[in-house]
Amino acid sequence: MHHLARVDTAIAGEAARATQSEISMTLLQGIKTYPKAIGWSILLSTCIIMEGFDIVLINSLMALPAFQLRFGEPSADGSYQISAAWQSGLSNGALVGEVIGLLFIGYIVERIGYKKTMVGSLVGLTGFIFIVFFAQSLPMLLVGEILMGIPWGAFQTLTTTYAAEVCPVSLRAYLTTYVNLCWVIGQFLSSAVLKAVADKTGPIGYKLPYGLQWIWPLPLIIGIALAPESPWWLVRQGRREEAKAQVLRLTSRNQTDSGFNADETVNMMVYTDELEKASTSGTSYLDCFKGTDRRRTEIVCMVWAVQTLCGASSFTGYSTYFFEQAGLDVSSAFSMTLGQYGLGAVGTVLSWLLMMKFGRRTLYLWGQIAMASILMIVGLLGIAPASAAGAHWGIGAMILIYTFIYDMTVGPVCYSLVAEIPSTRLRNKTVVLARNLYNITGVVANILTPHMLNPDAWNWGAKAGFFWAGTGALCAVWTYFRVPEPKGRSYAEMDMLFDTHVSARNFKQTKVESFGSMAKAEKLGDADEKNSSQHVEEVGCQSN
Repeated sequence: MHHLARVDTAIAGEAARATQSEISMTLLQGIKTYPKAIGWSILLSTCIIMEGFDIVLINSLMALPAFQLRFGEPSADGSYQISAAWQSGLSNGALVGEVIGLLFIGYIVERIGYKKTMVGSLVGLTGFIFIVFFAQSLPMLLVGEILMGIPWGAFQTLTTTYAAEVCPVSLRAYLTTYVNLCWVIGQFLSSAVLKAVADKTGPIGYKLPYGLQWIWPLPLIIGIALAPESPWWLVRQGRREEAKAQVLRLTSRNQTDSGFNADETVNMMVYTDELEKASTSGTSYLDCFKGTDRRRTEIVCMVWAVQTLCGASSFTGYSTYFFEQAGLDVSSAFSMTLGQYGLGAVGTVLSWLLMMKFGRRTLYLWGQIAMASILMIVGLLGIAPASAAGAHWGIGAMILIYTFIYDMTVGPVCYSLVAEIPSTRLRNKTVVLARNLYNITGVVANILTPHMLNPDAWNWGAKAGFFWAGTGALCAVWTYFRVPEPKGRSYAEMDMLFDTHVSARNFKQTKVESFGSMAKAEKLGDADEKNSSQHVEEVGCQSN
């Protein structure tokens, strides 16, 4: 607390007013005050559409006759199949590239900022698409997927953290979860393109989907080059005047009814940064595992891993192939996949209304419980004989319901939680660690799932639902005890709650005192630092 005592009390007072103004800001006031922030955040998040497009593309291509004929091997029944080993390798190629990219993103973005990092990633991706488009073999395709995964690592984290840093509390949940909608849009477009080329037997059947990815980079590069830099990043660099200029670029000129003040908003960022400096020794990856940040890192990492461990990557990412192995024909399998992602888009929009009413924690927990229950039903239907056509369609219907619930709960809420839980100084690095754990669990799932579904391997089919229902249930237990409720909290309030070790189940009920009280306590630090620390703990948080 000694470091924090050096903060000017005037800054603390302005930070308190800005925090109160932001917390009391309604959704409508937030939209009126930050319309430009909404637009810029949506623009950057559009990069995720490309990743969603290609992640589904490589998994669904394995169900495409043209791709199987070109790269597959003859199966016992006379058809062509990509081996389970190569299915795992191709699916994991992009994840391996993302892990590599993520290792560097946390350092790069703190040095050069969001804009330059995003533009550089888009330029690199434009070149890497050539490799997969002209691939002549599975190894060449794998190399292309790995290289494309490197810039995707930037998109995965920076789109979410940028949204969290340019918008107020009232808009945070919507703009961070919009990333999930972009995923769904990319997945839907990918499935639509694949359905359109499902009857093509020549190279165009698998080349066209890859070539369509060149549509995105150029307009995004131009747009992002014109976007405002994150004011939080500028504050961390000590560039306060530039931070104020960017805050003004993110807001409308008429904010008379919201109590917005650019100087106070920047001072809130400064105060929060200093508050975190007082409890954080640095901004390295190692610091993510020290003090109270260790708990925050654990929560963010596991929250993202749950997306895989609840079975979503297996039953949505491989949905077309899964539907085929469950007994549906190619056309019906792609139609079911289109319906799946259409429901996913509707579910994401509904999640915005549900988060407003129930918050993040409740939605995240009950979504996992519902999905585990559905996967148990899928497993039971998988026991039915292969001749039972009704069971095949029943499995398809359950997967559609599963996807709808996932994209209404765990899918979008995850992005809100991973953006809100970390400290602002370590946000990028914490999210990088979390996304890498997600990618690692994704690699494991991509090894297991093809073996579970491939008729020449384990051939579990829908009975794989039992396995993922079990892991999903364990995730729900962890969520109940560890995931807090960040709804309506400013970043400084989150710091205080974590610093005073408030349990996850008590986050929602705990009252956080104003910065004014904190500032008075901090001022006592020069006279009696020990007593000051005790006083801050007393006035900082109290349970109702």
